[in-house]
Amino acid sequence: MFNSRQSLNFLYFLLIGILLFLFFYLMIKLFPFYKAVFLLFWHVAAPFVISCLIAYLLYPVVQAIHKYHIPKGVAVLIIYLLFFGLTAYFIYRIYPMVVVQVRDLNEQFPQLMKMYEKMIYQFYEYTSFLPENVHDKFDQFLLRMENTLDQLLERLMSGFTKVFDLIIFLTVIPVLVFYFLKDYEKIKKYGKQLIPSRFRSPCSQIWHAIDDSLGNYIRGQLIVCGFVSLTSFVIFKFLLQLDFALLLAIIMGITNLIPYFGPIIGAVPAVAIGFTISGNMVVFVILSVFIIQLIESNLLSPYIVGKSINIHPAAIIFALLLGGQLFGVVGMITAVPLMTILKVIIKHLFIWKDYHSTSKQERDSAPLS
Repeated sequence: MFNSRQSLNFLYFLLIGILLFLFFYLMIKLFPFYKAVFLLFWHVAAPFVISCLIAYLLYPVVQAIHKYHIPKGVAVLIIYLLFFGLTAYFIYRIYPMVVVQVRDLNEQFPQLMKMYEKMIYQFYEYTSFLPENVHDKFDQFLLRMENTLDQLLERLMSGFTKVFDLIIFLTVIPVLVFYFLKDYEKIKKYGKQLIPSRFRSPCSQIWHAIDDSLGNYIRGQLIVCGFVSLTSFVIFKFLLQLDFALLLAIIMGITNLIPYFGPIIGAVPAVAIGFTISGNMVVFVILSVFIIQLIESNLLSPYIVGKSINIHPAAIIFALLLGGQLFGVVGMITAVPLMTILKVIIKHLFIWKDYHSTSKQERDSAPLS
């Protein structure tokens, strides 16, 4: 039998779980109604969110340089110029190539689909023993995939052509990052003042716990994804000589941010392009992806990312499926960081609750003088 304290903790945890389930269920069901408001808010808040994330990731480097008796303002300036100088150089070199490859893929898309249709007809001949219903379902699936890819390519092309919005976006972010880095401690101090004094200590503990687990995870994941993109580009471009090598490498790197499912999602476009060349090319592409993931999962991730989030795989898969249902690929990428934050907050709420209940019991059991 549970004692009263364990029973209360179990009921408390169960209640939180039910409330979270209802909250996410309502979010899924009501998403079409608040989608326009959410998108408007995101367009306004996106530069601030991205700038905060960049400043958060760069500030430990500023602190590391400051330890060598370099003035903090100079350290901020060094990191700022290095980061945005390299970023501007990569955008200058890579962005036009990506635009060209997306445009070429959009132009060749009808021809590629005809090629896949021929392969599908051959597949139907080999699988003629299957019920016709199976082929109908397969046709519907392929039609949905074709429409989805076509819409995605059109959206990418329209996004790349919005040069004015992009210029504003890229101009605002460096300015915000500079001020966030320069006034990082002031912003933290101001944020603490907004919190009531009795909650400052637990909030500070929660922030440090989130920083310890999430900060290293994000920095490590970005390094690993950079390695995956670079290695994929070298293999696809120079060894396999695949078309759209840069675009495929970027997709491989971005989807690698998604645990478990990411490598599979990222490999699908590369395998699809390999199909247009030969069956041997498909084997080489799959083998290349397997080798890259083998190096990433066994050599890089354990040392760079580690086990900083310490969440059960089943919980991560649930968060990925929920994030994908709500916000697609973006939801799957942000699912694990958001779940890490939620886990730390709930854990410290339990600690804080136990501490106060224990203190109350001690006060009640203390003899009256």
